[in-house]
Amino acid sequence: MEKKEIRRYLFIAFLAVAVCVICQNFSVLTAFVSLVLSALKPMVTGCIIAYIFNIIMKFFEKHYFPKSDSRAVTLTRRPVSLICSFAITIAVIILIMYIVIPEIASAFGVLYDEIPPAFTKSRDFILSKLKEYPEIQEQIGSVEFDWAKIAEKASKLLTSGLAGILSSAVGIIGGLTSAVTNLVLGIIFAIYLLLRKDKLTRDANRIRRLWFSDSFNRKFSHVFHTANDIFQSFLVGQFIEAIILGTLCFIGMKILRLPYAAMSGTLVGVTAFIPIVGAFLGAGISAFIILTVDPMKALIFVIFLIILQQLEGNIIYPKVVGSSVGLPSIWTLAAVTVGGGLFGVFGMILGVPLAATLYKLSFCKIEAKEAEMGIAPPDDEGTKKAVRQGKPAKPVKPAKVRRKK
Repeated sequence: MEKKEIRRYLFIAFLAVAVCVICQNFSVLTAFVSLVLSALKPMVTGCIIAYIFNIIMKFFEKHYFPKSDSRAVTLTRRPVSLICSFAITIAVIILIMYIVIPEIASAFGVLYDEIPPAFTKSRDFILSKLKEYPEIQEQIGSVEFDWAKIAEKASKLLTSGLAGILSSAVGIIGGLTSAVTNLVLGIIFAIYLLLRKDKLTRDANRIRRLWFSDSFNRKFSHVFHTANDIFQSFLVGQFIEAIILGTLCFIGMKILRLPYAAMSGTLVGVTAFIPIVGAFLGAGISAFIILTVDPMKALIFVIFLIILQQLEGNIIYPKVVGSSVGLPSIWTLAAVTVGGGLFGVFGMILGVPLAATLYKLSFCKIEAKEAEMGIAPPDDEGTKKAVRQGKPAKPVKPAKVRRKK
């Protein structure tokens, strides 16, 4: 046998042995993979933060003295743009918390004050309607809530289960500390990536050219640029769409004189980052809070938001996000469902651009194959024109294949 054949058989044998070993020690492999992923979590978080902030930073870099060639401007362009990106993000987060948290706290305060009187009114209403059924009326009338006794029992329960509460508190504090540590390390790593992104890109391209073939590099560049364009278009479009939806919700609630307009508009806008189901989640929370003030106004809010959601889904979303992502509605729903089932809210957000990338790459491959085989694509302009004029479409000439001598 030739050396290539020997290498191929050795590789197949090694692969078979590796598969057998992995199957026999699958629990060890999963534990090792989880350990590696937990160790890499700050770096993965930093890469995600850097990718998102790079979109904002590029905007500031384009508008930071773009016509100036001064050395001072060149040296300070990226640090100043990075500081502005983080500053505007922190300001937006503080503004959202300033609007939402006090309104939610006051709404729950109203809800706590209104529960006992509402229960009493409901019981009296039921008793008045059940006069013909004295036994049921007697059973309902005997139901009373002594809030002092309930509070006393709750305090005893908390006291008896103090050890469990303390252990849970320690676990929560440990998890929170780990999350904060990963976030801080991720931000530091993201800052380094953003400040050194040009050099890192050059080094990666040098390694790629050295280790891989030209055909692989061309395919990789095509996939990378397609995914990058779709992800950036999706994030920017989703941000614009969330601002538009939250603003329209706020204006509509002010016109209809509904309470908690600022909080509801902010909640609907923030949750709209989750495709399809996000706005309904924010609407549910807002409707529950408005219910503490007036049930009829809560019903009006629900009807208004359903109408607004139809306007957003049929006009705003296709124009702002759909045209840039290019994913049909059925696949968008499938991507949100599968992504949410696998990775929760994070999967819902990333499922749509990932599915759009696979969708676009698949159709690029199909169109290239059709052009090679001489098949006219269905959306070809010549085909459409010929169909409108009632003429047969001209077939596409097959591409000439050069034969090696």
